[in-house]
Amino acid sequence: MRNDTGSAAQPPLRPSIDGTIEFTARARVRPFKGDDAWREVAVDEEFAIADTALLLCDVWDEHWCAGATGRVDAMAPRMEHVAATLRQRGVQIIHAPSGTTEFYAETPQRLRMTSAPAIEPPEPLDLSDPSLPIDDSDGGCDTPGCEPHQAWSRQHAAIEIAEHDGISDDGREVYNLFAQLGIANLLIMGVHTNMCVLGRSFGIRQMTRWGIRVALVRDLTDAMYNPAMAPHVSHDEGTELVVQHIEKYWCPTVLSSDLLND
Repeated sequence: MRNDTGSAAQPPLRPSIDGTIEFTARARVRPFKGDDAWREVAVDEEFAIADTALLLCDVWDEHWCAGATGRVDAMAPRMEHVAATLRQRGVQIIHAPSGTTEFYAETPQRLRMTSAPAIEPPEPLDLSDPSLPIDDSDGGCDTPGCEPHQAWSRQHAAIEIAEHDGISDDGREVYNLFAQLGIANLLIMGVHTNMCVLGRSFGIRQMTRWGIRVALVRDLTDAMYNPAMAPHVSHDEGTELVVQHIEKYWCPTVLSSDLLND
C-alpha cells in the first residue's frame, strides 16, 4: 500500500496512475529434474503501473573497457526512449549509476531516495545461486589494452533524469522508496548482466530475495565477457548465455519492444 507521508525534506512523489503494462515474459523451465534439458517458455504477464518501477543499472558516461563503453553508447538512446515512455505512462524511474551519487547529492531526485521512510526489508528468500555459464575472471573486457579504473563520473548524458525520478546506488534506499510507493514489480535494464545487474544491492538477486517481482529487459543489457575465455563464444553469445542463466534461476526477461508496444 502506498504511503505518501515522507520526511519534511522529501521532494514530492510521482502521482499514482491506474493501468497496466502488458508484455510477454520469457523464462526457462526444466520439466524433468533428473536431467539438464531446459525449455524456453513464454508467459503473458501484466504489471500494474502504480506498482511498477524501472531501474537503470550503471548506465555510466564511460567505462574503463572501450568495448563496454561503445555498447552502452549504442543502447543509450533506446534506453532513454523506454524510460521516457514508461515515465509518461506513470512508472517510477530509478537511476542507479553506482559510485557517482555525489554528483547528484543536492538534487531532488537524490533527496527523494535518502529521505524515504526507512523500513526493515523482509528476511531474504533462500534461493540457490548456481555458477554463471561464462568465465569473467579476467574482468570481462574484450578490448585489448584496457586497464581497470574508475572511468565513470555520472550517468550517461543520453538518459534524462526527470522531476519525479529517483537516484540511488543503495539497495536499502531503493527498497525504502518501493515500500513507500507500494511498488512490487521491477523492470531492470543496464549493465553488466553478469556483474552489477545481478549482483548489486539493488540488482536482480537481492530484489528477488526481498520478494520483488523482477523482469530483465534483455535487449537493453550487456555482459562483461571476453571471447578468449570459456566457453569461447562470441561476445553477444556470451551475453545471451547470461540472460538464459537469469531466466533459469532468477527472473523472466522481456523485450523493450513489448514495453513500447512497437
